[in-house]
This record gives sequence, C-alpha cells and structure tokens, in this order.
Amino acid sequence: MVALATSTTADHGRPANGWTLDLIAAAIVNEAHAEAVSRATVWRVLDAADLKPHKSVYWLNSHDPDFEAKAKAICRLYVDAPRLYEQGRLVLCCDEKTGMQVLGRAAPTQPPAPGKPAKQEFEYIRLGTRTLITTFCVPTGEVVWDLGPTRTNLDFRAHVWRVACHFRGMAGFDWVVDNLNTHSSLELCELLAYLNGVPFVAKDLRTQDQRRAFLSEPSHKHVLHYLPRHGSWLSQVELWFSVLARQFLRRGEFGSVKEFEGRLRAYLEEYNLEQAHPYRWTYTGEPLVRATPFSQTRRQRRQGRAWFGTRPPQYERLLHPPRPYRRRQKPLAANL
Repeated sequence: MVALATSTTADHGRPANGWTLDLIAAAIVNEAHAEAVSRATVWRVLDAADLKPHKSVYWLNSHDPDFEAKAKAICRLYVDAPRLYEQGRLVLCCDEKTGMQVLGRAAPTQPPAPGKPAKQEFEYIRLGTRTLITTFCVPTGEVVWDLGPTRTNLDFRAHVWRVACHFRGMAGFDWVVDNLNTHSSLELCELLAYLNGVPFVAKDLRTQDQRRAFLSEPSHKHVLHYLPRHGSWLSQVELWFSVLARQFLRRGEFGSVKEFEGRLRAYLEEYNLEQAHPYRWTYTGEPLVRATPFSQTRRQRRQGRAWFGTRPPQYERLLHPPRPYRRRQKPLAANL
C-alpha cells in the first residue's frame, strides 16, 4: 500500500491523476492478487505511515547555487534586527504588490444573518488596477507605502527616497529585495550614491552585475541584500501582503478607483496605528526539527514531542513579546 501511494498512477496504467482509497484497494486486488481489501484497511495503513496521496501542495524549486548561503544571511539579518535597531541601523523588506484589481459587484452584497453567511454577487465589474510599493520595517512592523498605477524604475526610486526621508534619523539601512530589474536600475544607483555620499560614475555601472555590486557594498549607509532566485518567500513583506489580501482585498467591493485608494490608505494608516508588530521569524535555513518530515513537525509541536514545546522559547518571548493591542482614543465631545 505504501509503495502504491508513493508512486504515480501512470506507473500502474491508471488514467486518474492521483490515488484514492478505492483506486489503491482496486490496484491491490488486481496486481497483488488479493481476494479483497477494504477502504478502512487502506486508510489505517496510510494514516500510520502519515501518507496522504489525495493531497498535494505547490512548491517552488530554487536553482540558485548559493541559495543556502543567501538564505542564512537574510535570516541572520532578521535575528539581529532588534539589536541593529538599537544601534541605529534598520532592516527593511521591500517589494511590490502589482495588479491589485479594483472590483465592483453587479448587485449589492447581502449582510450575514443568524444561520446564514454573507452573500456576494458572483458577477464582478473591473474598474482598474493599482500597484502598492511597500517597505516593511522588520524590528517594528511599520509599513511605508506608495500607491499608484505603475511600478517603473522612477516609481521605485521615489519610494526609496520617501522611506529614507521617513526614517531620516537612522544611521544605516539594510534593504532586503528580490531580483526584479527595478531593484538594480541605474536611477536607483544614482539616488543611493547621493544618499551614501559617494561619487556616481555611470560608465562603471553599465551592467546589472556592476550595479548590484555597487548597491550591495557593505560599507555604504544603504545596503541592498538580494534574495536568492525563486526565494521571494524569504522576504517578510510577503507575510504582510498576505495580511493585506485577507483583511482588505479579499471580498472587496468598491465603487471606483478613487474609493479604493481612499479606503486602502485609511486601512494602512489604521494598521500602522493599531496593528503594526514585528513578526517572529523561525526559519533559519534548515528544517525546524532535524530528521522529522515537515508534515509531522506541526503535529509534534502541538503535542510537545519536538525539540521545542508548545510555548515559544524564552529568547523569542523577549525579542517578540505578545502583540500590544492599542486602545483607540475616544474623541472629545464637541460641546466641551
């Protein structure tokens, strides 16, 4: 049963795309010449082996030869971010969320009622798209953003200038960015040369490798750290984009692009005021529990049989205390 579940259906002449309990039972009867086998027996054997052939997940294989070294360097930045922040150096994660659709509905949404969920019209109306260039501050959780229709070299350069002005009191900046061409443009090199107080020589920055080497110079005030190829999930701003999608974009209903921009700006301001917090980063470039499949790691952590218990270690509790919910101040009465 385990051999069947860990093989492909094509190896056994089956046209289906994946194994089910019935298909495995039928294959055993036909190929192993068994008289009969029940679905419950197949389920018990696969459950004991922690095999779920009916499920699949997407994954992205990185072909970067220096993936491990780059991933560990980025994770070390995240671990050292609180200490660097006290020393006046800021760790930032920057990326773009492109193609955010501004959707309207052909019919108004019906609110939820006892025993009934909210009902949203299936037919939608496309009103346009917007791009959000966002920088996530790793030690504090604050976000700085620019909202517009495009994400050109000039847009990203303007965003970097805005972030530098927003945190003008910091002595240094470590930027975690992906390998998009706008993150190593000549316009960005010109801006960072000005911010770093170094000469800008355009003829020495003709190729992308030369520009990346210039932007990654560790002696500069602003240092860019490029993620490994197919490793954008190592950027903490992607975690924040997930929060944005769940809390604002999903089930969104807007009357116009102007309304979308106004509500998004209000959401971002409220997030910085009431919800901003640093993330507890647990990935170090290696599996959390050695010799343990990732499918069992969460189960063992919940049951307390892994290297760590269900409660975060003391150093994590000190670095990342529980999220402080800020109580909103009540406005004073107008007649006072």
